[in-house]
Amino acid sequence: MKHQITFLLLAAAVMSACTKAPQYQTTKQSDINRLTKSASFDMPKVAVPSFPNRTFNVLDFGADNTGVALATEAIQSAIDACTEAGGGTVVIPEGLYITAPLTLKSNVRLYTEKNSFIVFSHDLDLYEIYDEWFEGIPTKRCTSPLNALNAENIAITGHGTFNGNGDWWRPLKKSKMAPGQWKKHLKEKGGIVANDIWYPDSASLLAQSYCLDQNVPVIEDDSLWQVVKSFLRPVLLHFVGCKNILLEGVTFENSPAWNLHPMCCENLIMNNVNVRNPWYSQNGDGVDVESCKNVVIAHCSFDVGDDAICMKSGKDKPGRDRGIPTENVVVDDCVVYHGHGGFVCGSEMSGGIKNVEVRNNLYIGTDVGLRFKSTRGRGGVVENIYINGVNMVNIPNEGLLFDLFYGGKGAGEETEEELAARMNAEAPQVSEETPAFKNIVIENVKGANIKRAIYFNGLPEMKIQNVTLRNIEMSATEGALFRQTNGLVIDNVNIHAEKGEAFQLAPTVENVKIN
Repeated sequence: MKHQITFLLLAAAVMSACTKAPQYQTTKQSDINRLTKSASFDMPKVAVPSFPNRTFNVLDFGADNTGVALATEAIQSAIDACTEAGGGTVVIPEGLYITAPLTLKSNVRLYTEKNSFIVFSHDLDLYEIYDEWFEGIPTKRCTSPLNALNAENIAITGHGTFNGNGDWWRPLKKSKMAPGQWKKHLKEKGGIVANDIWYPDSASLLAQSYCLDQNVPVIEDDSLWQVVKSFLRPVLLHFVGCKNILLEGVTFENSPAWNLHPMCCENLIMNNVNVRNPWYSQNGDGVDVESCKNVVIAHCSFDVGDDAICMKSGKDKPGRDRGIPTENVVVDDCVVYHGHGGFVCGSEMSGGIKNVEVRNNLYIGTDVGLRFKSTRGRGGVVENIYINGVNMVNIPNEGLLFDLFYGGKGAGEETEEELAARMNAEAPQVSEETPAFKNIVIENVKGANIKRAIYFNGLPEMKIQNVTLRNIEMSATEGALFRQTNGLVIDNVNIHAEKGEAFQLAPTVENVKIN
């Protein structure tokens, strides 16, 4: 009997140890396989990264988890030791960590325990300036808080939160704040105000005068880059040329510019990730997948200040010269709250976007539901896009928008006169600078409380081509308007418009089939 009791106690101890052992990731290969195999195109297998059974606790490397002292050296030392040992898991226990940018390296899984909060300092001296791409254009930016270059088999998992301290970086428009919020921001952050826009300092304001494009300064004198450093806002997470990536369970928030920006990466999984930015955050995109292939984004939530789930591939000639499309992407079971668009293609799509499937998504209060955008000069082809099973509600602009006269402003911010000026410009000859959108299927979409249900506005020299709309039910203030479209199929599409016609087909629409 004694031996039996001893055995039971030992078994209980073993079971207790097993239940308390940390589970560093939960994404299963079988679940990812299910998502990729059901795609409407030949989707390659996307392998879930795995890691050796080695653990490196950042506290053992001297990390301060009280928020008093910088934890950068300790966390980076743990990452370096992990990759040098052949890989494993770097654990960030619960606590508050203040840090400078961190570089993730091959065969390292960064695991954040519950109640761990990692805040990136806004001290400019901690950020180096380096050659970078932003909004599809080569330029210079400050080092991204979470960065990796040509790394393989990397992951950020767990339950923690990464905060980019973006409120100290981003310009802020007075029109987007309540008076009390505006006064509080000025009092807490200092800075300088010009034309009802807050800037962190006069250097950030100065940089605007060097901007050829909206957010990319063109500076020939290298010494001036340091002067305008505060303007060179980094994206929160920037992985370039990496392979076999897993982001799981964690929260990424308050980014200085875009939140998540994988670029020229291969085999990326985002599973159960939360992405947050204030709704007023300038360039506060959720995830921008740029020139990547074999991507799965599943069970994620977005509440951001700009486009939420966005596909890109470079801008204008630099993007065409790079020539790397975004391809083979599955977006499944995601919810978007605020955002300029729920799911978005463009406007920087000069390298092309193809083989993308979006399904089982919910958009609540996004400025636009499904948003396709570009403009003359981009070039590139967006093709083989499949959207199946999207619900949307409280959309203040279009539920479905194709805008090939995109002018750089958010939906609803541009005047009719500004749009008309671009549309009335003389159409150029078709060339490598002409963007094309074709072979797109959108089906099983429901929407309620939408301003305008559908708007297609293609280029006269390159119409929107071969779009099928099937099983769509929308209630909206205004109906559907189609311009500059060729090869449109409308199958069981019901628009309940409060005013005007449910469907308007401009004379520039050709080859329409309505069932």
